[in-house]
Amino acid sequence: MKTKNKKILIIIGGGISAYKSLDLIRLLKKNGFDIKSVLTKSGRQFVTPLSLVSLSGGKVYENLFDKENEAEIDHIALSRWADLILVVPATANLISKLSQGKADDLSSTIMLASNKDIVLVPAMNVRMWDHKATQENCKKLLTYGYKFLGPTEGQMACGEFGKGKMLSPKKIFKEIKDYFYKRDIVKSKKLRALVTTGPTREYLDPVRFISNESSGKQGYEIALALKRMGVKTTLIAGPSNLQVEKGLKIIKVKTSDEMFSAVKKNLPVDVAVCTAAVSDFKPSIFQKNKIKKNKAKGRIDLNGTIDILNYLGKNNQYRPKLVIGFSAETEKLLQNSKSKLKNKNADWIIANDVSKKDIGFNKDYNAVTIIRSDGKISQIKKNKKSFIASIISGEIIKKLLINDTSLN
Repeated sequence: MKTKNKKILIIIGGGISAYKSLDLIRLLKKNGFDIKSVLTKSGRQFVTPLSLVSLSGGKVYENLFDKENEAEIDHIALSRWADLILVVPATANLISKLSQGKADDLSSTIMLASNKDIVLVPAMNVRMWDHKATQENCKKLLTYGYKFLGPTEGQMACGEFGKGKMLSPKKIFKEIKDYFYKRDIVKSKKLRALVTTGPTREYLDPVRFISNESSGKQGYEIALALKRMGVKTTLIAGPSNLQVEKGLKIIKVKTSDEMFSAVKKNLPVDVAVCTAAVSDFKPSIFQKNKIKKNKAKGRIDLNGTIDILNYLGKNNQYRPKLVIGFSAETEKLLQNSKSKLKNKNADWIIANDVSKKDIGFNKDYNAVTIIRSDGKISQIKKNKKSFIASIISGEIIKKLLINDTSLN
């Protein structure tokens, strides 16, 4: 793996383990990583700016408002500069602050403003780590997309033994190398993904349409997660209020016919993830003018729409290597989803119960069951859609890389 020009922003928190950041920086610089460092106020009690400058070869950033760099807006510039942000050590206090979304110093502001992966390396007393408040804060941060390395068990500076000890610099270095190695492999394979999301609108006349409650959030989060993993991703989205991150290719459509046309135009791909809640029916006749109440027939004749998942699963010419569909059900979740898996010739069906009030359509949370064609079934319990997307995307990458020979 090429480590040259890989850019890491290291944020040094307050705690006795902060001294280990110096060995980590030495290892990273020796292997060609480009390093910038942010020293927190409490971190300054354990590590000096001079030692960081000497090892990193660059300026140490400390203040949110730096009169020498006002034009740069450091918290934005630094968050965009980095390929990865690493917090060493992540103390109980810093974890608590991040879980509340606070931004009262340079380090927390950078992390809140960042669009890059952030890895927290915890270090604290065993009782502090085991405390319910800390564990709840960590769970919340996982749903926000933060990643964790450690802690591990061991003898602590306070004399106690238990979980809370920071990973060694060598172990952290290995994990960072693995992170970039996996990302580089995905990029080298030039993997392509197509994700559909949101509802469709099937118009009766210029102002009335058949639709559903889908917000498009789950599909958007999956597309975003795949993009961040290095997959060239296209998102085809029905009508929604999504605020799309810059850099993600998105094609906006309204009807099922428009979505189907966009899907066909963007084949071939390596993986297709059909999260869109495409309407199953559309009016047989579209009225060019608004239907007046006194002229309405009292009934609407419906035709079936094109089944996009079925088309992808049974497409002999351009079938993706991995075809994944979503199954939104209100009853017999597994039974109906297994039937869909077989009938559509999909590789995976991701089932979710949309009858529940706190998950699914138009919610920030979801709970899903992944049903695979090989019979394997796994569940992801209720969590933020962003967290569920990261798990699903990780499984997609793993599956595609296992089938590596077909991607050469």
